[in-house]
Amino acid sequence: MNNNNTKELVDELNELLRGERSAVETYDITLDRFNDEPKLSYLRDIRREHLNAVNLLETRVRENGGTPSDDSGAWGTFATTIQKTSSFFGPESAIDTLIRGEKHGISEYEDALESDIDASTMSLIRETLLPSLRRHVVALEAIE
Repeated sequence: MNNNNTKELVDELNELLRGERSAVETYDITLDRFNDEPKLSYLRDIRREHLNAVNLLETRVRENGGTPSDDSGAWGTFATTIQKTSSFFGPESAIDTLIRGEKHGISEYEDALESDIDASTMSLIRETLLPSLRRHVVALEAIE
């Protein structure tokens, strides 16, 4: 990849990274407000998978000579606000918000697959990150 493509790849990876950081923050807020132990276990597992995605994306950014973004960006602020509001209205509303967030993440990864990314990143998204989010939606819909 030339320098221009590498910068675009790092930018794309950091955008995905900010989304994953936002997901971790949102699950942190939800976990603090939930007291249903079986559901909490599922939510903790999903949060852990988002944290794993953060680590994987940070590694890809570094492998491409970039510096990983350390915040969740504008989406993180918006997601946190939405999650706090929905948590006020109860667990069902919080789960619904999490489902919408997971579906937004799926859309972001699908968009990234349509961009000019390298084969390694494409494989990471197709084989690990995207399937994980799809499993999250199924799990959250099951506990809703």
